[in-house]
Amino acid sequence: MKDVLSRVGIGAATVDAIVPETVTAGDTVDVTVHVEGGDTEQDVDSIYFAVCTKYKTDESSRKGVVSKARLSESFTIDADEEREFETEIEIPRDTPVSVGHTQVWVETGLDIDWALDPDDTDYIDVQPGPHEEAVLDAFDDLGFRVREGHPVESERLFSGQRFVQEFEFVPRSGPFAGKVDEVEVVTHPTGEGVDCLLEVDKRGGLFEEALDVDERFDRFSVTSADADAVRDTLESRIERNT
Repeated sequence: MKDVLSRVGIGAATVDAIVPETVTAGDTVDVTVHVEGGDTEQDVDSIYFAVCTKYKTDESSRKGVVSKARLSESFTIDADEEREFETEIEIPRDTPVSVGHTQVWVETGLDIDWALDPDDTDYIDVQPGPHEEAVLDAFDDLGFRVREGHPVESERLFSGQRFVQEFEFVPRSGPFAGKVDEVEVVTHPTGEGVDCLLEVDKRGGLFEEALDVDERFDRFSVTSADADAVRDTLESRIERNT
């Protein structure tokens, strides 16, 4: 009877992962996994990990898996036995950073045949990589503040990319205060830096806004992690689209 119950999660093995609370996109982090046996012996095929987020679509929001990893070592966990595993997982460069309402978490699970897989969820604070940080710092230098930074569906924006992160900025001071309502930028990491899709919503009359002709789009690449250099590029791009 205990074997039957463990297959539906009653009295089954449990898993608890110790993941760093703060990580940087692009880094590899150490993870400790604690496994505790249940009421009966169980065979575990592997321990698996998934870095996840939620992204917006035109109709709703969906769970997005940024990356998957697997610790392929199989083992048997006896009843009430405790085991510990040390491993590493990658936080990919395109992992959304923790801005606004963006949530990112790591799911850790045990792959057990003919049973409900036990799992564990750990929310993490994701800091931007150097190129993305340079873009965010450049906006700050130009007097903008971040209003939101949610992941969005990206099939129409970047080929082969399921979702990307969209940042919304509003001017609080600086050269564009009073000239633009907001600036949105979508970032997409590349091998040399980050590609950006920029949308400038300039201040116009009611007629312009009603016809949505007050929006301007631009694309550019950032290959420097120097915020001052990125600031100059960003300022010129916003200026030409204002």
